[in-house]
Amino acid sequence: MTERRKVTLIPGDGIGPEVMSATVRVLEALQVPLEFEQGDAGSEVISKYGTNLPRETLDSVLRNGVALKCPTGTQIGAGLPSANVALRKGLDLYAALRPVRSVPNVKTRYENIDLVVVRENTESLYTGLEHIVVPGVVESLKIISDKASTRIARYAFEYARKNGRKKITAVHKANIMKLSDGLFLDCCRRVAREFPEVTYEEVIVDNMCMQLVRNPERYDVLLMENLYGDIISDLCAGLVGGLGVVPGANIGERTAVFEAVHGTAPDIAGKNFANPTALMMSTVMMLAWLGLDEASRRFDRALMRVYSEGRVRTHDLGGSATTREFTDAVIAAL
Repeated sequence: MTERRKVTLIPGDGIGPEVMSATVRVLEALQVPLEFEQGDAGSEVISKYGTNLPRETLDSVLRNGVALKCPTGTQIGAGLPSANVALRKGLDLYAALRPVRSVPNVKTRYENIDLVVVRENTESLYTGLEHIVVPGVVESLKIISDKASTRIARYAFEYARKNGRKKITAVHKANIMKLSDGLFLDCCRRVAREFPEVTYEEVIVDNMCMQLVRNPERYDVLLMENLYGDIISDLCAGLVGGLGVVPGANIGERTAVFEAVHGTAPDIAGKNFANPTALMMSTVMMLAWLGLDEASRRFDRALMRVYSEGRVRTHDLGGSATTREFTDAVIAAL
């Protein structure tokens, strides 16, 4: 008998509980050997806990080793630090993985996109080390270390080898930040020498943005530090239809959090309009990470079949289907 695995569910804010409920319905239809434990996080739980990431939630993910997470709200320019960043730091989820592929019947300017963004998740400007030098002048520190850069480079090359990817492109700004981004590139080059079967190249970040708009089909795996990865992963999502149709994962040595990377969409929360595709795609990744490969493939095939047939589309993609109707279609396609 297959051992049952516990997964922490973090419904988050806005439409989060709706897309989580939809995704759990598909998992139940798949009859996967999983049990669920809820963890609270986000702006809507601050009044209850005094924080947007309670210690109980962090402990749950540590105990279970895996979480499925919906979007959480973060104030801009004020308030508590991001729950997302706190979760990544607290669990040392050093690798952000964002596969980006074209979805059938989702019309964009591009076709046959199939690339992966690998982003270092723990340092660079996102360490949040800022201080006021004098009134009107703020200094932010960009931290790049040999340890973190080597670790993310090794993750990217091992991912490429395991998944049959042929090329890795390191994205940088070492022409200006010669020490910090220079160190990052040194680490990437050192690791690249251990993987001769994978082609390695380097592209400056501003040129990378232009090349992705002009000819995204030429890229395979993009490897970069935190800030560049945050920006370029969203740019790549735009190539295939937006954040609503791409998955995301944050992965550590022993723990992983799979998440929908779109916003909380408070304007449609509770209206049964939300598109659960991004969280469902992230769940496909989670099942594979857990070694439930057949369930992962079945879920992915069912989801892509619904898109290929094109009869059931949610409001964000020009259709009229509700969250429940879309979920029903995915379950039927199983």
